[in-house]
Amino acid sequence: MESLQMSWLLLILLALLALAVFPLLREGLRKTMGPSARNEAPGEFASLSAGLTHYQWIGPRRGPIAVCVHGLTTPSFVWHGLAEGLAEKGYRVLVYDLYGRGYSDRPQGVQDRTFFLSQLEELLEHEGISDDFTLLGYSMGGAIATAYTAAHPDKVRELVLLASAGLKTNPGKIGEFIRNRPGLGDWLMHAAYPRLHIRGTEAERQLPSSVPGIIDLQQRELNYKGFVPAVLSSLRGILSEDRAEDLRHIHRQGVPILAIWGGIDDVVPVSSVGKLTEVARSAKQVEVAEAGHGLPYTHTDEVLEIIAAHHRKGLI
Repeated sequence: MESLQMSWLLLILLALLALAVFPLLREGLRKTMGPSARNEAPGEFASLSAGLTHYQWIGPRRGPIAVCVHGLTTPSFVWHGLAEGLAEKGYRVLVYDLYGRGYSDRPQGVQDRTFFLSQLEELLEHEGISDDFTLLGYSMGGAIATAYTAAHPDKVRELVLLASAGLKTNPGKIGEFIRNRPGLGDWLMHAAYPRLHIRGTEAERQLPSSVPGIIDLQQRELNYKGFVPAVLSSLRGILSEDRAEDLRHIHRQGVPILAIWGGIDDVVPVSSVGKLTEVARSAKQVEVAEAGHGLPYTHTDEVLEIIAAHHRKGLI
Protein backbone atom coordinates (compact mmCIF):
# COMPACT_ATOMS: atom_id res chain seq x y z
CA MET A 1 0.00 0.00 0.00
CA GLU A 2 2.78 2.45 0.92
CA SER A 3 4.55 1.60 -2.35
CA LEU A 4 1.39 2.41 -4.31
CA GLN A 5 0.95 5.68 -2.48
CA MET A 6 4.56 6.60 -3.18
CA SER A 7 4.06 5.82 -6.87
CA TRP A 8 1.01 8.07 -7.06
CA LEU A 9 2.85 10.84 -5.21
CA LEU A 10 5.77 10.54 -7.63
CA LEU A 11 3.42 10.73 -10.62
CA ILE A 12 1.74 13.82 -9.20
CA LEU A 13 5.10 15.48 -8.59
CA LEU A 14 6.24 14.64 -12.12
CA ALA A 15 3.00 16.03 -13.54
CA LEU A 16 3.44 19.25 -11.57
CA LEU A 17 7.05 19.50 -12.73
CA ALA A 18 6.00 19.01 -16.35
CA LEU A 19 3.33 21.66 -15.94
CA ALA A 20 5.89 24.07 -14.55
CA VAL A 21 8.55 23.37 -17.18
CA PHE A 22 6.38 23.07 -20.30
CA PRO A 23 5.77 26.78 -21.01
CA LEU A 24 9.49 27.57 -20.84
CA LEU A 25 10.37 24.42 -22.79
CA ARG A 26 7.88 25.41 -25.49
CA GLU A 27 9.63 28.77 -25.85
CA GLY A 28 12.99 27.05 -26.20
CA LEU A 29 11.67 24.77 -28.96
CA ARG A 30 10.33 27.59 -31.12
CA LYS A 31 12.09 28.46 -34.38
CA THR A 32 14.94 30.94 -34.40
CA MET A 33 14.51 34.00 -36.57
CA GLY A 34 17.39 33.51 -38.97
CA PRO A 35 18.40 33.40 -42.65
CA SER A 36 15.92 30.69 -43.68
CA ALA A 37 12.96 32.59 -42.27
CA ARG A 38 14.22 35.89 -43.67
CA ASN A 39 14.41 34.59 -47.25
CA GLU A 40 10.75 35.53 -47.72
CA ALA A 41 11.07 38.96 -46.13
CA PRO A 42 10.21 41.98 -48.31
CA GLY A 43 12.47 44.98 -48.08
CA GLU A 44 15.94 45.20 -46.57
CA PHE A 45 17.89 44.74 -43.32
CA ALA A 46 19.94 47.26 -41.38
CA SER A 47 22.68 46.06 -39.03
CA LEU A 48 22.18 48.27 -35.97
CA SER A 49 23.89 48.26 -32.58
CA ALA A 50 21.42 45.78 -31.01
CA GLY A 51 20.96 43.57 -34.07
CA LEU A 52 19.36 43.32 -37.50
CA THR A 53 16.31 45.46 -38.17
CA HIS A 54 13.97 44.60 -41.03
CA TYR A 55 12.56 47.59 -42.93
CA GLN A 56 10.74 48.36 -46.16
CA TRP A 57 10.10 51.44 -48.28
CA ILE A 58 6.68 51.76 -49.88
CA GLY A 59 5.79 54.42 -52.44
CA PRO A 60 7.62 56.76 -54.82
CA ARG A 61 11.33 57.45 -54.63
CA ARG A 62 10.63 61.13 -54.08
CA GLY A 63 8.02 62.81 -51.94
CA PRO A 64 7.36 63.69 -48.30
CA ILE A 65 8.53 60.96 -45.95
CA ALA A 66 6.27 59.15 -43.50
CA VAL A 67 7.79 56.81 -40.91
CA CYS A 68 5.47 54.25 -39.30
CA VAL A 69 5.99 52.56 -35.93
CA HIS A 70 3.88 49.47 -35.20
CA GLY A 71 2.55 48.20 -31.89
CA LEU A 72 3.11 45.53 -29.26
CA THR A 73 2.31 42.31 -31.13
CA THR A 74 1.73 42.97 -34.84
CA PRO A 75 4.86 43.71 -36.92
CA SER A 76 5.27 46.16 -39.78
CA PHE A 77 2.84 44.34 -42.07
CA VAL A 78 0.09 45.99 -40.02
CA TRP A 79 0.84 49.18 -41.98
CA HIS A 80 0.76 47.82 -45.52
CA GLY A 81 -2.79 48.85 -46.41
CA LEU A 82 -2.38 52.30 -44.89
CA ALA A 83 1.12 52.70 -46.35
CA GLU A 84 -0.18 51.91 -49.85
CA GLY A 85 -2.86 54.56 -49.37
CA LEU A 86 -0.29 57.11 -48.22
CA ALA A 87 1.93 56.17 -51.18
CA GLU A 88 -0.95 56.90 -53.56
CA LYS A 89 -1.09 60.38 -52.03
CA GLY A 90 2.59 60.87 -52.83
CA TYR A 91 4.23 59.84 -49.57
CA ARG A 92 7.41 57.80 -49.41
CA VAL A 93 6.64 55.47 -46.50
CA LEU A 94 9.14 53.67 -44.26
CA VAL A 95 7.91 50.74 -42.15
CA TYR A 96 10.08 48.54 -39.94
CA ASP A 97 9.89 45.68 -37.44
CA LEU A 98 10.57 46.49 -33.81
CA TYR A 99 13.09 44.22 -32.12
CA GLY A 100 11.48 40.94 -31.06
CA ARG A 101 8.88 41.03 -33.83
CA GLY A 102 8.63 40.19 -37.49
CA TYR A 103 11.96 39.60 -39.21
CA SER A 104 14.06 41.71 -36.82
CA ASP A 105 16.46 40.30 -34.23
CA ARG A 106 15.48 39.40 -30.67
CA PRO A 107 17.99 41.15 -28.38
CA GLN A 108 17.52 40.70 -24.65
CA GLY A 109 16.96 43.53 -22.20
CA VAL A 110 14.19 45.78 -20.99
CA GLN A 111 12.26 47.22 -23.93
CA ASP A 112 11.87 50.71 -22.54
CA ARG A 113 12.03 54.21 -24.02
CA THR A 114 15.80 54.10 -24.50
CA PHE A 115 15.67 50.67 -26.14
CA PHE A 116 13.12 51.65 -28.78
CA LEU A 117 14.47 55.16 -29.38
CA SER A 118 17.92 53.74 -30.11
CA GLN A 119 16.50 51.44 -32.77
CA LEU A 120 14.48 54.21 -34.43
CA GLU A 121 17.26 56.80 -34.26
CA GLU A 122 19.81 54.39 -35.72
CA LEU A 123 17.47 53.26 -38.50
CA LEU A 124 16.70 56.85 -39.51
CA GLU A 125 20.43 57.61 -39.58
CA HIS A 126 21.04 54.45 -41.63
CA GLU A 127 18.46 55.63 -44.19
CA GLY A 128 19.67 59.24 -44.23
CA ILE A 129 16.49 60.71 -42.74
CA SER A 130 17.44 63.77 -40.74
CA ASP A 131 14.31 65.92 -40.41
CA ASP A 132 10.98 67.13 -41.86
CA PHE A 133 9.13 63.81 -41.82
CA THR A 134 5.72 62.69 -40.61
CA LEU A 135 5.88 60.17 -37.78
CA LEU A 136 2.98 57.75 -37.32
CA GLY A 137 2.60 55.48 -34.29
CA TYR A 138 0.02 52.76 -33.73
CA SER A 139 -0.81 51.44 -30.25
CA MET A 140 2.53 50.89 -28.47
CA GLY A 141 4.13 52.49 -31.52
CA GLY A 142 2.31 55.66 -30.51
CA ALA A 143 4.24 55.69 -27.24
CA ILE A 144 7.50 55.19 -29.16
CA ALA A 145 6.64 57.89 -31.70
CA THR A 146 5.68 60.27 -28.89
CA ALA A 147 8.96 59.63 -27.08
CA TYR A 148 10.94 60.23 -30.28
CA THR A 149 9.07 63.45 -31.09
CA ALA A 150 9.62 64.77 -27.57
CA ALA A 151 13.34 64.04 -27.89
CA HIS A 152 13.60 65.51 -31.41
CA PRO A 153 10.78 68.05 -31.91
CA ASP A 154 12.82 69.89 -34.54
CA LYS A 155 12.95 66.83 -36.79
CA VAL A 156 9.26 65.83 -36.90
CA ARG A 157 6.89 67.67 -39.23
CA GLU A 158 3.80 66.17 -37.60
CA LEU A 159 2.91 63.37 -35.20
CA VAL A 160 0.00 61.06 -36.07
CA LEU A 161 -1.19 58.74 -33.30
CA LEU A 162 -3.52 55.79 -34.01
CA ALA A 163 -5.16 54.12 -30.99
CA SER A 164 -2.06 55.22 -29.16
CA ALA A 165 -0.67 53.88 -25.92
CA GLY A 166 1.38 56.14 -23.69
CA LEU A 167 -1.15 57.69 -21.35
CA LYS A 168 -0.78 55.44 -18.34
CA THR A 169 -3.68 53.06 -17.72
CA ASN A 170 -4.41 50.14 -15.42
CA PRO A 171 -3.29 46.86 -17.08
CA GLY A 172 -5.75 44.80 -15.01
CA LYS A 173 -5.02 42.39 -12.18
CA ILE A 174 -3.41 39.68 -14.30
CA GLY A 175 -1.41 42.17 -16.33
CA GLU A 176 -0.24 43.92 -13.19
CA PHE A 177 0.73 40.58 -11.62
CA ILE A 178 2.76 39.55 -14.68
CA ARG A 179 4.37 42.99 -14.96
CA ASN A 180 5.39 43.29 -11.30
CA ARG A 181 6.51 39.76 -10.43
CA PRO A 182 9.62 38.51 -12.21
CA GLY A 183 9.86 34.75 -12.11
CA LEU A 184 6.29 33.72 -11.46
CA GLY A 185 5.06 36.47 -13.75
CA ASP A 186 7.37 35.18 -16.50
CA TRP A 187 5.98 31.67 -16.11
CA LEU A 188 2.40 32.89 -16.23
CA MET A 189 3.17 34.95 -19.34
CA HIS A 190 4.66 31.96 -21.15
CA ALA A 191 1.85 29.69 -19.98
CA ALA A 192 -1.12 31.93 -20.76
CA TYR A 193 -0.18 34.49 -23.37
CA PRO A 194 0.03 32.27 -26.51
CA ARG A 195 -3.56 31.13 -26.04
CA LEU A 196 -4.71 34.70 -25.28
CA HIS A 197 -2.96 35.98 -28.40
CA ILE A 198 -4.67 33.39 -30.58
CA ARG A 199 -8.05 34.05 -28.96
CA GLY A 200 -7.71 37.81 -29.39
CA THR A 201 -6.70 37.63 -33.04
CA GLU A 202 -9.35 35.02 -33.90
CA ALA A 203 -12.00 37.41 -32.59
CA GLU A 204 -11.13 39.72 -35.51
CA ARG A 205 -11.00 37.09 -38.28
CA GLN A 206 -14.33 38.13 -39.79
CA LEU A 207 -13.52 41.85 -39.79
CA PRO A 208 -12.53 43.58 -43.03
CA SER A 209 -8.82 44.17 -43.41
CA SER A 210 -6.55 46.04 -45.79
CA VAL A 211 -3.81 43.52 -44.93
CA PRO A 212 -4.57 40.14 -46.55
CA GLY A 213 -4.24 37.21 -44.14
CA ILE A 214 -3.42 39.44 -41.20
CA ILE A 215 -4.82 37.04 -38.58
CA ASP A 216 -2.62 34.16 -39.73
CA LEU A 217 0.36 36.52 -39.92
CA GLN A 218 -0.29 37.72 -36.38
CA GLN A 219 -0.52 34.18 -35.06
CA ARG A 220 2.63 33.16 -36.94
CA GLU A 221 4.63 35.36 -34.59
CA LEU A 222 4.17 32.66 -31.94
CA ASN A 223 6.22 30.27 -34.06
CA TYR A 224 9.41 32.20 -33.40
CA LYS A 225 11.60 32.31 -30.33
CA GLY A 226 11.77 35.66 -28.59
CA PHE A 227 8.32 37.00 -29.47
CA VAL A 228 6.63 36.25 -26.14
CA PRO A 229 9.63 37.52 -24.09
CA ALA A 230 9.61 40.70 -26.20
CA VAL A 231 5.94 41.31 -25.45
CA LEU A 232 6.59 40.77 -21.75
CA SER A 233 9.63 43.05 -21.81
CA SER A 234 7.60 45.82 -23.45
CA LEU A 235 4.83 45.43 -20.87
CA ARG A 236 7.42 45.94 -18.17
CA GLY A 237 9.19 48.66 -20.16
CA ILE A 238 7.68 51.32 -22.37
CA LEU A 239 4.08 50.31 -21.65
CA SER A 240 4.60 50.90 -17.95
CA GLU A 241 5.81 54.43 -18.65
CA ASP A 242 3.63 57.53 -18.85
CA ARG A 243 4.20 59.75 -21.89
CA ALA A 244 2.10 62.65 -20.55
CA GLU A 245 5.10 64.91 -19.98
CA ASP A 246 6.41 64.10 -23.46
CA LEU A 247 3.07 65.15 -24.94
CA ARG A 248 3.13 68.39 -22.94
CA HIS A 249 6.60 69.11 -24.31
CA ILE A 250 5.51 68.36 -27.90
CA HIS A 251 2.56 70.72 -27.44
CA ARG A 252 4.81 73.47 -26.11
CA GLN A 253 7.23 73.00 -29.01
CA GLY A 254 4.41 73.47 -31.50
CA VAL A 255 4.65 70.11 -33.27
CA PRO A 256 1.21 69.32 -34.76
CA ILE A 257 -0.49 66.24 -33.29
CA LEU A 258 -3.36 64.31 -34.86
CA ALA A 259 -4.82 61.48 -32.74
CA ILE A 260 -7.28 58.99 -34.23
CA TRP A 261 -9.21 56.67 -31.90
CA GLY A 262 -11.49 53.68 -32.33
CA GLY A 263 -14.94 54.26 -30.87
CA ILE A 264 -15.24 50.65 -29.68
CA ASP A 265 -11.58 50.06 -28.84
CA ASP A 266 -11.36 47.63 -25.91
CA VAL A 267 -7.55 47.89 -25.62
CA VAL A 268 -6.92 51.63 -25.34
CA PRO A 269 -9.61 53.18 -23.13
CA VAL A 270 -11.78 56.12 -24.16
CA SER A 271 -10.35 58.04 -21.20
CA SER A 272 -7.18 58.53 -23.28
CA VAL A 273 -9.03 61.15 -25.33
CA GLY A 274 -9.65 63.31 -22.28
CA LYS A 275 -6.15 62.77 -20.94
CA LEU A 276 -4.60 63.84 -24.24
CA THR A 277 -6.73 67.00 -24.20
CA GLU A 278 -5.45 67.78 -20.70
CA VAL A 279 -1.76 67.48 -21.58
CA ALA A 280 -1.75 68.70 -25.20
CA ARG A 281 -4.66 71.06 -25.92
CA SER A 282 -3.44 71.69 -29.47
CA ALA A 283 -3.87 68.01 -30.44
CA LYS A 284 -6.59 67.38 -33.01
CA GLN A 285 -8.58 64.28 -32.11
CA VAL A 286 -10.98 62.27 -34.26
CA GLU A 287 -12.97 59.16 -33.37
CA VAL A 288 -13.86 56.44 -35.89
CA ALA A 289 -17.10 55.38 -34.24
CA GLU A 290 -17.32 51.78 -35.49
CA ALA A 291 -13.61 50.95 -35.21
CA GLY A 292 -11.92 48.82 -32.58
CA HIS A 293 -8.23 48.68 -31.76
CA GLY A 294 -7.35 47.43 -35.25
CA LEU A 295 -8.50 50.62 -36.98
CA PRO A 296 -5.33 51.05 -39.16
CA TYR A 297 -6.21 47.86 -41.05
CA THR A 298 -9.97 47.48 -40.41
CA HIS A 299 -10.87 51.11 -41.21
CA THR A 300 -7.98 52.11 -43.45
CA ASP A 301 -9.97 54.31 -45.83
CA GLU A 302 -11.49 56.26 -42.95
CA VAL A 303 -8.06 56.83 -41.39
CA LEU A 304 -6.62 57.99 -44.72
CA GLU A 305 -9.53 60.38 -45.23
CA ILE A 306 -9.09 61.86 -41.74
CA ILE A 307 -5.38 62.48 -42.41
CA ALA A 308 -6.16 63.99 -45.83
CA ALA A 309 -8.97 66.17 -44.43
CA HIS A 310 -6.72 67.61 -41.73
CA HIS A 311 -4.08 68.40 -44.34
CA ARG A 312 -6.66 70.14 -46.53
CA LYS A 313 -7.79 72.24 -43.56
CA GLY A 314 -4.21 73.07 -42.69
CA LEU A 315 -4.67 71.66 -39.17
CA ILE A 316 -1.51 69.58 -39.33
